[in-house]
Amino acid sequence: MSTSPAAGPASRYSLADIRATLFSAVLSDCLDQCGVTKQALPSRIRPLDIAGVMVGRARTAAFMEVYHVAEGVNPYELEIALIDSLQPGEIPVFACSNPGRVAPWGELLSTASQVRGAAGALMDGCVRDIKPILAMGFPVFHGGIAPLDSKGRGKIMALDVPIECAGVAVAHGDLVFGDADGVVVVPQAVEQQVLDLAFEKVKGERSTLQDLRRGDKLADVFARYGIL
Repeated sequence: MSTSPAAGPASRYSLADIRATLFSAVLSDCLDQCGVTKQALPSRIRPLDIAGVMVGRARTAAFMEVYHVAEGVNPYELEIALIDSLQPGEIPVFACSNPGRVAPWGELLSTASQVRGAAGALMDGCVRDIKPILAMGFPVFHGGIAPLDSKGRGKIMALDVPIECAGVAVAHGDLVFGDADGVVVVPQAVEQQVLDLAFEKVKGERSTLQDLRRGDKLADVFARYGIL
């Protein structure tokens, strides 16, 4: 178990720069370009609010499926430890061993996380209390909506360890980006390369759009910039 904050690699780009300029599709394209092709979460992982953008550093939690709670045991112990140790710009990422059976995230965790400056939350399990979460404007990306408490169904067994969330590898400190198109996780080993490519590609896409809007043929614009 660890509750250390996710520092992430040194980068010339701030989270604010990334949020303001990039989007999940361009990051996915640039991950592909770097040969890292399995870092986009599947389409079933959706935002509660498609207007929201989530950018931050992963704090990982590995859930084990359970069927009871022993007397005298606090089943939320590690959930509480994770939320209470969150630093600004971090994102709790929950990997649930049986995602459809548990809704580990709700209004209380959202409130505590938002107060600590968390950038959002990501899970392959379900979320509940969606009306108050939407009202507070806290970005949550989830694998479904259900009323199911995690108590007696799932329990965090480890924090800040490598996990797979909806089949995608996530490590402590990885860059997580979510928007209306979905979620991508950028591994720290390729982060600088991916971000350099992404910021450059966005510049090219702006020029591509400008030329298309003035009526240039798509074939000519593609030949000019190589972007589609």
